Amino acid sequence: MKQALLIVNLGSPDSYAVADVRRYLGEFLMDERVVDFSKWFRTFLVKGIILNTRPPKSAEAYKGIWWEEGSPLMVLSERLKEQVQVHSDMPVGLGMRYGNPSIHSAIQKLKEAHPDLETLHLIPLYPHYAMSSYETVVVKAREVVEAHFPELELLVKGPFYDDERYIQILADSIKGALPEDYDHLLFSYHGVPERQIRHSDVSKAHCLRLDNCCAKDSPAQAFCYRHQTLATTEMVARQLNLKAGTYSTSFQSRLGPIKWLDPYTDKTIAELAQKGVKKLAVVCPAFVSDCLETIEEIGVEGREIFTENGGEDFTLIPCLNDQSDWAKLLADFGTELYAKKIETTA
Repeated sequence: MKQALLIVNLGSPDSYAVADVRRYLGEFLMDERVVDFSKWFRTFLVKGIILNTRPPKSAEAYKGIWWEEGSPLMVLSERLKEQVQVHSDMPVGLGMRYGNPSIHSAIQKLKEAHPDLETLHLIPLYPHYAMSSYETVVVKAREVVEAHFPELELLVKGPFYDDERYIQILADSIKGALPEDYDHLLFSYHGVPERQIRHSDVSKAHCLRLDNCCAKDSPAQAFCYRHQTLATTEMVARQLNLKAGTYSTSFQSRLGPIKWLDPYTDKTIAELAQKGVKKLAVVCPAFVSDCLETIEEIGVEGREIFTENGGEDFTLIPCLNDQSDWAKLLADFGTELYAKKIETTA
C-alpha cells in the first residue's frame, strides 16, 4: 500500500507587500473557526473593517522579520519537511492552512509524484487542540480529500501536547537555550477567545464553568486548549525540575475587546518586571516554527515591554523549527498512524 505523510502549518503571506498581506489575512480571518461569528457579521467585521485598516501595519511587521529566503515560517517549514523526509520511508509533503502551498496543492503534488498513492497521513503542526488551529486543518483536509481525492484514505494524528517524547524534545530545546542565571521562565501560548473553549466542551458543563476545571478529569479535556497548554507547561516544568514560582503560563495575540484566555502575555511580562524579575526567558510552545507571533510579538514587542518596566535581560527561546529530533518524531508519528490503523482493524 502506497503511503505519504503530509505536515500542515499555519501559513504566511507570499510577501510583505500590503496586497499579499491583505489577501492572506482575508483568508485567515474569514475562516469560521478563527472568527467564529455569524457569516454576515464576520464578513462585515473582516472585510468591512479589519481589511481596510490592519494590512499596512501587519505588512510593516512582516517586513521587519522577513528573511532573505522569505517568510521565516515558510523557510523553517520547508527545512522541517526536508528533515522529516530524511527520517521517513514514505514521501513527505508540506501544506499550509492559509496561503501557499495550499493543502489541495500539496496533496496534488504528492499524487502527481506518486500516482499509486492510497493512504495519506496528516499531521497538523499544532501540539494542542483548538478550533482555530488543529481543528480547522483537519476539517479543511477532509473537505479537500472528499472533493478532489476520494480514492485516498486519510489518517489523522491527534494533538500530541502530552506525548512524552515531544515533552522531552521540547524540554531539551528549552534547556539548551535557557540562560543559567534567569529569574523566570514564561510559557506564552497563542490565545483563543474563551467562548471557543466553551464551544469545544463536549459536555457543555465543564470548561470555564467549574472552578479549577482544567485540574478535574473530563472528556472535555480531549478538546480543551486551555487544559492542554497547562498540561504541557507542567510536564515540561517537571522534566526541567523547575521550582514553583520560577515559571508561569500566559496567552498572547488576542484580538478585539472580547474576553480571551488569560493571563495575557503582554500584561504578564510587564507585571513580572514590575515585581523585580530582571532576567526573563520566554518560550512559545503553541508554535513549532518561529513566525511573526514569536519573532516580532514576543522578541521585539515583549522585549520592549519588559525593559520599559524595569527588566534587564530578555531571552526568546526558539521554537523547535527544523531540529533533527523533532523531525524524527514527526516521521515516527506518521509510521505510528498506519500501525495503529492495522492494529484497530485486525
